[in-house]
Amino acid sequence: MAKIPRPEYPRPQFVREDWLNLNGDWQFEIDTGDSGLARGLLNRELSGKIRVPFCPECKLSGVEYLDFMEAVWYRREVTVPESWGDRRVQLNFQAVDYEATVWVNGREVGRHRGGYSPFSCDLGFGRDLGGKATIVVRARDPRDWAKPCGKQSMIYENYGCHYPRTTGIWQTVWMEPVAPTSLKRPRITPCLQEKQFRIDQHLVNPQAGWKIVAVLKDSHGDVSRAEVVTGGDFASTLILPVPADRLRLWQPGDGQLYDIDLSLFAPGGELVDHATSYAGMRSVSIDGLKVKINGKTVFQRQVLDQGYYPDGLLTAPTDEALMRDITLAMRAGFNAARLHQKVFEERFLYHADSLGYLVWGEYGDWGYRQGTRVPSTVVDGYRHQPAAAMMTQWLEVLERDYSHPAIIGWCPLNETSQSIEDYMTTLDDVTRGMFLAAKLVDNTRPVLDSSGYSHRVAEADIYDCHDYSQDPAKFAVQQSGLAADDPFQNGRDKHWSIPYRGQPYFVSEFGGIWWNPKAGEKDFSWGYGERPKSLDEFYTRFKGLCDVLLDNPKMFGYCYTQLTDVFQEQNGVLFFDRSMKFDLAKLHAVQSRKAAIETLEA
Repeated sequence: MAKIPRPEYPRPQFVREDWLNLNGDWQFEIDTGDSGLARGLLNRELSGKIRVPFCPECKLSGVEYLDFMEAVWYRREVTVPESWGDRRVQLNFQAVDYEATVWVNGREVGRHRGGYSPFSCDLGFGRDLGGKATIVVRARDPRDWAKPCGKQSMIYENYGCHYPRTTGIWQTVWMEPVAPTSLKRPRITPCLQEKQFRIDQHLVNPQAGWKIVAVLKDSHGDVSRAEVVTGGDFASTLILPVPADRLRLWQPGDGQLYDIDLSLFAPGGELVDHATSYAGMRSVSIDGLKVKINGKTVFQRQVLDQGYYPDGLLTAPTDEALMRDITLAMRAGFNAARLHQKVFEERFLYHADSLGYLVWGEYGDWGYRQGTRVPSTVVDGYRHQPAAAMMTQWLEVLERDYSHPAIIGWCPLNETSQSIEDYMTTLDDVTRGMFLAAKLVDNTRPVLDSSGYSHRVAEADIYDCHDYSQDPAKFAVQQSGLAADDPFQNGRDKHWSIPYRGQPYFVSEFGGIWWNPKAGEKDFSWGYGERPKSLDEFYTRFKGLCDVLLDNPKMFGYCYTQLTDVFQEQNGVLFFDRSMKFDLAKLHAVQSRKAAIETLEA
């Protein structure tokens, strides 16, 4: 039997023992004109095959087709375990780009729009499936739709900072059986001041008289236990206290985690559902210009991570590759990452949680502005509204990732501008709506309305800029205004942003130093500024730029561009294949000294 690609459990913070990984070979066919439904693709064998969960554009899929694909089709027959007969079968997709329709045994069971967030299809009771589930998926990704697609190229070839597209399934597909009344994913909130975890636990098909039990554990055994008998409420709250002698803080470089067992009992005492989770005890707070972790000022030495891979594009080839990206970044002296223009696989967040690696959750909004002079596009006779779709997807992302301790901030948008007058109001609505969504879902983390360029929400928790000046002296002058509470703003002369009002401030993109000694004179590549003439010149420039920000007592952090080269953009601290470009110990030495804002700790 062929080895299953990406065999690990894909939802690490809500784990059930009984599940079936559906990665591997599927039937596959490209639907050039999106006419497959009319041509009968739903009810026949498909002409090719693909290796799921890798997208058809990438090498690991076995297809490696790089042209536009209006739609693609997948088909697979699955044997449903007989033991699932009395439970409802859930078919789960971690991510499909961009619009998915799913049929099982000829019946439509679900639709979903959005390339980054997971969705599930309820297939009914296992006994009613007849032991077999023939799964058919159509994924549509039309080139003329205005849709959030991150760094995916909107023309055939790569250009600028845009790379090959991702179409269709690009994360794990899997099935699990659940009881008719069952646990939903919990919302776990660490409350450091009270020394307790709060669990908001929702149920599917809630009923009165059912008991939910939560048990907190560490390496020494049970720490605390809480239970509640439901009254048919939509959500129940359980409090898990942590005694002082069992308190372990989650902090940068030290991902201390507690395990959590969750059980659901029917009124007669029968165990009907069980899942495991985990949590980290930490707080994120703002004190003037400082951003604190567990009450301590931590200068955020972020690296911009785009999460691309030479052979898998948006999909990491292995789970180990996700963890290795984090460990390499930490070896270079970064304690944090900006997860840029992509919602990362949840397995990445699991490794960040385990390693104590700070991350900012972001949404891949680029592409939304495609065709922005027309606020919507016509699809099947209806109006496709990218702004509404973005809001839904962002809420799905917030729900998925709320409980991960590694996430210390949210940023829904990147480099928005007010340069096209006839869509400024729409953009303001989107910016404010996505900011408010994050604040309503999560009041425990700071939210930045947009990274760089147009800041449009007065009550945003953070203010920032992007500055790719390559001369440290000029960079220092450009950033010197923060001392007088008048920091550098992108598009200041165009009045893109509302005024700065004293929030914590950082440069969320800088550096991007162009360096690739392997490239010949005729090889196309780019980075910011002129290429250094030697390694020593690179190290000098890197240190000079970092020092400007480390020495600024009002700067709470920075984000260096970037972790790896990505195709033609060759300004990473690693080559695209993650081989060594620089001496990481030298980069670590530059970044490891205390920043000025850290020395001001009271």
